[in-house]
Amino acid sequence: MIARRILGVDPGLRVTGFGVIVVHGSRLEYITSGCIRNTSGDLPERLKIILRDLASVIAMHQPTEVAVEKVFVNVNPHSTLLLGQARGAAISAAVLADIPVSEYTALQVKQAVVGHGKAAKTQVQEMVKRLLSLTASPATDAADALACAICHAHGTGGYAGLQCDGYRVRRGRIR
Repeated sequence: MIARRILGVDPGLRVTGFGVIVVHGSRLEYITSGCIRNTSGDLPERLKIILRDLASVIAMHQPTEVAVEKVFVNVNPHSTLLLGQARGAAISAAVLADIPVSEYTALQVKQAVVGHGKAAKTQVQEMVKRLLSLTASPATDAADALACAICHAHGTGGYAGLQCDGYRVRRGRIR
């Protein structure tokens, strides 16, 4: 069985978190994580930094899949639009490297990692630490990115990952 290497991305205009894990069957192995920080400059320059730095992470760690957190609609439409542009830069880095991209809502990510969709950031950090056997909790944005990768690893191992030729899934059962 070929090991899957997943890059999780938590996009943000000021801080974009990333995390790389490897999936060996049902075991998850931590590779790296971090944050791309860009607090100054105009919008095109910030997007360039996200694209360039994620392309560098992709070149260095060679992920086979990318999981990106979806944008939620914020109270401020302008902030939502800016976040969407940061997501676009992150997705572009993966697409330019010919890597398939999957998207998950924050609710899906928290549900997969913590067990309920309204979990606090500290709960996500603690569960990521436990699931990946880390000695310390990663930074919040890096933890969110790793959680996105873990969500993808769990999500594609279930029914989505099965070859169901001639079968169908109904009420949670394969028939």
